[in-house]
Amino acid sequence: QVQLTESGGDLVQPGGSLELSCTASGSIFSTISMGWYRQAPGKQRELVASITSGGVRNYLDSVQGRFVISGDRDKNTTYLQMNSLKPEDTAVYYCNARIFPSAVGPAYDYWGQGTQVTVSS
Repeated sequence: QVQLTESGGDLVQPGGSLELSCTASGSIFSTISMGWYRQAPGKQRELVASITSGGVRNYLDSVQGRFVISGDRDKNTTYLQMNSLKPEDTAVYYCNARIFPSAVGPAYDYWGQGTQVTVSS
């Protein structure tokens, strides 16, 4: 089994910054990618940022230039540095990882429990 543990969600004022972190643990043979999704009330879950094991990054247009995703392969951890936060960034943020749990068989998507980010004055 693979577990994803997230931390860092909080209440922050507009223009402020937060850093989210997510660590994968358990049966991990190799990690293909890790990323962050978010879901606001009444809206669909959307991909915010992702990073592959090779370091290729992808961002949602609305966070480009404000958010930075990074990863520590040795620690199976990904970080999301969020700057210049806006009220519309308010959502539950979910960590996702695509992982091969063993040397044989397919890769699977795993999810964290979610962490609340609220941007409000």
